Amino acid sequence: MSDHQDSNTLQRRTLLKGTAAILATGIAPAIHAQEKIVLRYLGTAVNQDKAIADKFKADTGIEVQYVAVTTDDVTKRAVTAPNSFDLIDTEYFSLKKIVPTGNLKGIDSKRIKNADKITSLFTKGEVAGKKVGDQGTAPKKVIFLEGEKSKKFSASPTQFMSLIPTVYNADTLGIRPDLIKRPITSWAELLNPEFKGKTAILNIPSIGIMDAAMVVEAKGIHKYKDKGNMTKAEIDLTIKTLIEAKKAGQFRALWKDFNESVNLMASGEVVIQSMWSPAVTAVRTKGIDCVFQPLKEGYRAWAAGFGLPTTLSGRKLDGAYEFINWFLDGWAGAYLNRQGYYSAVLDTAKAKMEAYEWAYWMEGKPAAQDIKSPQGDLLAKAGAVRDGGSYEQRMGGIACWNAVMDENEYMVRKWNEFVAA
Repeated sequence: MSDHQDSNTLQRRTLLKGTAAILATGIAPAIHAQEKIVLRYLGTAVNQDKAIADKFKADTGIEVQYVAVTTDDVTKRAVTAPNSFDLIDTEYFSLKKIVPTGNLKGIDSKRIKNADKITSLFTKGEVAGKKVGDQGTAPKKVIFLEGEKSKKFSASPTQFMSLIPTVYNADTLGIRPDLIKRPITSWAELLNPEFKGKTAILNIPSIGIMDAAMVVEAKGIHKYKDKGNMTKAEIDLTIKTLIEAKKAGQFRALWKDFNESVNLMASGEVVIQSMWSPAVTAVRTKGIDCVFQPLKEGYRAWAAGFGLPTTLSGRKLDGAYEFINWFLDGWAGAYLNRQGYYSAVLDTAKAKMEAYEWAYWMEGKPAAQDIKSPQGDLLAKAGAVRDGGSYEQRMGGIACWNAVMDENEYMVRKWNEFVAA
């Protein structure tokens, strides 16, 4: 750090001497300090954490300005208005829509200090040397580009990456064990008539249909070649199964909103439903027993990452690289891990976490002391074990990834028939 500071001081002194000389000649041009860098960060509000922006600014002097829109609008902006942001935080499944436009610059991995430490789940589709399920848009299929200006994905690793991972996780069903009072081990339970009127499914078509497909397969109705890319006949079959269940009164609700899922579960109106890990955490912080239940068929995984628009250049581009490097350096990773997400580079995050926190969140060990959120809320009492166990158990148990299907428009139309039924 000191060399950097010394050269800065030197530059400043030279600048001041030069200024003095100019002033002595009586010609006084306006001399501006270099403009401060402000990075417009486009993404969904979920990943746009004030604490992360504040810490980055404190560390680097660069300001992050959050532009929060819905998941669909992140993609729309990337496709239609690449000038409206300097950094995008988007899901890997959206890349099939964005990359062919040429609006994303390949991220030069030579400029990313920890590029070689990015989890093998993304670069090779492996956890602890074992392959995981890659149905749907597995990141390894879309993380490498043929070149910096390429509109095509590369099947094998290259120097240029489409997105650098920010957060990812593997989702399953949330349950209320105190109200169910028996073990739940399969996705099939979502449509079990025993829970009639007390189940809920996520009403975001591309994700909800994957949950439904996990159920259809678990019930032995149909085996999909790729749940993330169904044929029209498979879409019909999946939706038909949902409509039949809905008409029989199986669903209490179809939820769209994080808070809605929390309220359904906390009130006990619903005992088993599609759920996100932080929502389960939110129910628990109310002192209510809620579990993110590992199931024998595996998890549905999702992942998001940072991308750079092709239009970015100069100091802003340097600033964006600085932010990505800072993000992989540990502080942000530890912050996200403490919320139940997973970070792109595990060992830098580990270095910024207490040993007992790492053991609980990442190794599946009982908490040696109370586990708190970054805001200091109690998440788990001493002795508790994380749902789904260790990182290896959970991320090693992926069955499929969130995706956008080739038949997406048809699928959305059929999904809306289910919602209206």
